[in-house]
Amino acid sequence: MKVVIVAAVLVACRSAAGIVPVAPYAAAPLPYARPYGIAAPLAVARPALAAPYAVAPAYAKVAAPVEEYDPNPQYSYAYDIQDALTGDSKSQQESRSGDVVQGSYSLVEPDGTRRVVEYTADPHNGFNAVVHKEPIGGVVKAVAAPAYIH
Repeated sequence: MKVVIVAAVLVACRSAAGIVPVAPYAAAPLPYARPYGIAAPLAVARPALAAPYAVAPAYAKVAAPVEEYDPNPQYSYAYDIQDALTGDSKSQQESRSGDVVQGSYSLVEPDGTRRVVEYTADPHNGFNAVVHKEPIGGVVKAVAAPAYIH
């Protein structure tokens, strides 16, 4: 796209300087008298520019596919990752029955504790989460605060 724009600007600049006779769209009569001995600009045939994509009119309605409605959606999933090589340890489980969702997830924090989040969501109470922190193996690593030197 940049090449096309640069080429169009280059041709426009050359035609303004009188180097390349180019008519913008068609050979139209000039609003001034041409000096003696200068030929009229040449008409240049240009291909019609096609839009890169078709645009639907604003009033056109696109028919959406009809989906079946489930008045009582239900699902349940869970995963658990325990990677001894990297020390990555996380898990999650969630289930849904109608408009009620219940679940929990856990992960190991950089300070050596495990964060456990238990959550529920329903239309009446909204989303509620309870966060617990528990030590891993009974030992909590101490993390030193960063030192700032002024």
